[in-house]
Amino acid sequence: MIQPVKEKIILGIDPGTTIMGYGVLRVVGTRAEMIAMGIIDLRKFGDHYLKLRHIHERVLSIIESYLPDELAIEAPFFGKNVQSMLKLGRAQGVAMAVALSRDIPITEYAPLKIKMAITGNGQASKEQVADMLQRMLHFDKRDMPTFMDATDALAAAYCHYLQMGRPVVEKSYRGWKDFVAKNPDKVSR
Repeated sequence: MIQPVKEKIILGIDPGTTIMGYGVLRVVGTRAEMIAMGIIDLRKFGDHYLKLRHIHERVLSIIESYLPDELAIEAPFFGKNVQSMLKLGRAQGVAMAVALSRDIPITEYAPLKIKMAITGNGQASKEQVADMLQRMLHFDKRDMPTFMDATDALAAAYCHYLQMGRPVVEKSYRGWKDFVAKNPDKVSR
């Protein structure tokens, strides 16, 4: 009997206190496709607490619209400005809390890991990441967002998709002789 191919929805978030990006991927079997990407524009809010409330409302709305199975979020990088880092951490925390309130598992990825997964270069520019995503996910150049925060979020989701496809290795081997020694039943002599 053929098993039906299971669908999974991954929400990616690029946290920010001015612009927060989001991207949504649908994974069916081994194929990923972009469903949506966009931004949460926080520039009109002068008060940081109002920004946090708006993040909560919008992330909740996105979750209710797309019903993601998992959340992939970019981890904040360490900066020199402690106040900026604190505000960014709060924004990320609010997005994570919304996902947790809906029992959505969260995986955090460092920016370097995301860039490496998408382009093969941990120092790639936002434009290089966006261009590579456009090619891999086959969406039209006209769908490319103005703010790269949206493609950064989509990159987090796609990085998570790539990580899902790697099987967990239960045993490790130091070479062919080590494999034979640990698996005598799998090798004919």
